[in-house]
Amino acid sequence: MKKVYKAHILFTKEKNRFEVFENGYVTVDANGRVVGVSANLTESDRADAEVIDFGDRLLIPAMNDMHVHAPQVHNQGVAMDMELLPWLQNYTFPEESKYADVHYAERMYRRFLHTQWLFGTMRSVVFATVHTESTRVLMKLYQEAGMGALVGKVAMNRNCPDALCEDVEAAVEGNERLIAEFNQPDALVRPIITPRFVPSCTPELLKACGELANKYQMPVQSHLSENTSEIAWVQDLEKESTCYGDAYNRYGLFGQTPTIMAHCVWTEGEELELMKRQGVMVAHCPTSNLNIASGLAPVRTFLDEGLRIGLGSDISGGHDLNMFRMMVYAIQVSKMHYQQDHNKSFLTLPEVFWIATKSAGSFFGKVGSFEPGYDFDALVINDSVLYPSEYSLLHRLERFIYLGDDRQIEHRFCCGKEIKEPLVANK
Repeated sequence: MKKVYKAHILFTKEKNRFEVFENGYVTVDANGRVVGVSANLTESDRADAEVIDFGDRLLIPAMNDMHVHAPQVHNQGVAMDMELLPWLQNYTFPEESKYADVHYAERMYRRFLHTQWLFGTMRSVVFATVHTESTRVLMKLYQEAGMGALVGKVAMNRNCPDALCEDVEAAVEGNERLIAEFNQPDALVRPIITPRFVPSCTPELLKACGELANKYQMPVQSHLSENTSEIAWVQDLEKESTCYGDAYNRYGLFGQTPTIMAHCVWTEGEELELMKRQGVMVAHCPTSNLNIASGLAPVRTFLDEGLRIGLGSDISGGHDLNMFRMMVYAIQVSKMHYQQDHNKSFLTLPEVFWIATKSAGSFFGKVGSFEPGYDFDALVINDSVLYPSEYSLLHRLERFIYLGDDRQIEHRFCCGKEIKEPLVANK
C-alpha cells in the first residue's frame, strides 16, 4: 500500500543547498521507493494511500556509515593516545582474534548493530574479521534487523598475529561461501571484497581478491594513504607500484568494480587522479584522523576535484558511531585546513549533509535523497527539547546535528520499512 508522510522535510539533491518543504509530504510506493515530495497533498496522492502525520517533526534521509570495523566495538573509546601501527598490534588484532568464537561475535555484533540503530545509521560498509562463520553471523543480524550493509570478510596473511593469518585458498573459499549465500540482486545485505590493507596481504592474496571481485562483480573496500609510516611501508613492499593506490590498481582492486577507500589523508597527485579516473570513493573518517594522529584528509580538495565522498565512523580508530557527529567533525577538520590554506574554503552544512546522505548513499544505489525512485531511507526527528519555535527549519536541523542525540530520533526507515529496535544479547 502506498504511504504518504507529512512533516518538515529536508534533504540535499545538490551539494550546495537544502530542499526544504515546511509541512510537506513525501509519497512512498509499496516497494519502499519515493514517488515524490510536494508542498501540498493532492487527491491523487491521497487515493489508495495511508497518510501518516508526524506533526512538527523533521523528516530527513537516514545516515550511511561508509567505513566501520564492527568487531572493534568493544575497543570503542580505548587507547586513543596511540598511533596507527602500534594501536593495531596492541589492541585491534588481539580483539579481532576473539571472533573465532561465534558466540562472542554474536554478542558483540548485536551490541554494534543496536548502537548503529540508535543513531539512525541504516546503511553501512563494514569490516568484519577473517572468520567466515562470525562474518556470516553479522550478515544474518543485519538481515534480521532490516538494515542495509556491505559486509567484508577481511583478508590478511602477513604482518599479523597467527590467529588472524589465513592462507589464500582459505580466504577464497570463505569469501565464495558468503558470496553464494548472500550475493543476491537488490539484497539489502551483501558481501564486499575486503583486503585489510596492502601491508597485511601478500601479492598472491591481493591477486586472489582482485580475481574474486572480477569473477563475481563484487565491490571492494580497503584502507589508503592513512599514515605516513604506512605509506612508506607500502612503498617498500610494492616497489613496482607508483603510489599506494597503484598497488591496489595492479591487482584489480581500484575501481575495476565499485570501490571505496578509507581515509586518503595523504592522497594527492597521481593517486588522486587515478581515483578520479576510476571512480573510487573516499570514506572520510574525521575522528579517526585525529585520534590516530594520521593527519587531516583534504576533503575540500576531494570535493572540488569531483571525487565521490562519504563519511565513516571508523570505530575504534574513531570513537563515535553517531554519523551526525561525523558531519560536525568533518566541518571542523576542514576548518583546520582553512587555517593552513585560506584558498581552500571549509565545508558548509549542506555540503557535509550531502556527503553523508546522497553522495555516500550512491554506493548502495539510489539511496540518500527523497527524489523520485530513491529508496525511502529516513529518520523522523523530534527536536522539541531544543526550542524549535525559536528557529528556522534549517537552524533546527543544524542544532540537532550539533546538539541532539539518539533520544530525538523517533522513527527509522530503511527501504520503506520502519526499523524497530534490534535485540541486544545478554551480557
